[in-house]
Amino acid sequence: MGKPYVLVIPYPTQGHVIPLVELSQNLAKQGIKISFVNTVFNHKRVLDAFGEKVDENGLLHLLSVPDGLEDGEDRNQLGKLTERLCQVMPTQLKELIHKVNGSDDDKISCVLADINIGLALDVAAELGIPTVGLWPGAVFQLAMLLSIPKFIDDGLIDEIVEADQSRFIVWRYP
Repeated sequence: MGKPYVLVIPYPTQGHVIPLVELSQNLAKQGIKISFVNTVFNHKRVLDAFGEKVDENGLLHLLSVPDGLEDGEDRNQLGKLTERLCQVMPTQLKELIHKVNGSDDDKISCVLADINIGLALDVAAELGIPTVGLWPGAVFQLAMLLSIPKFIDDGLIDEIVEADQSRFIVWRYP
């Protein structure tokens, strides 16, 4: 077995990509080989923002997969973006992992993914690759999200309303 080799996959929005790029850079400085998988759309944005400064020691490689949206479609519609990612990313990710593992002496030893794109963790588990889920946002947000079932059980949440591909939780006040 060669060096540790981590495949890093962010949810494709700015507040998720940048923290995982920075984490990847720090892991690469520790001698860990990284393949950072972005959507084709965000791949260009990362290259534009970081340029040559993304990889200082040759251990951080930038890769991309399609997000399922057509050119010109609004990537700020997160419901639509997530739906399309769920349709195309599992197959694209499996192909990418097989391609990387088939062409490199070092095999992917771990997939580190934003838990907002949990399907990447499912793909890795299916392929027998150890996984790490990361929440790049505020811990309070995660605590609130994980508490929703208890809030429903305790009667604090009245219902979940869906409107325009967005979900809203309606709180019941005494």
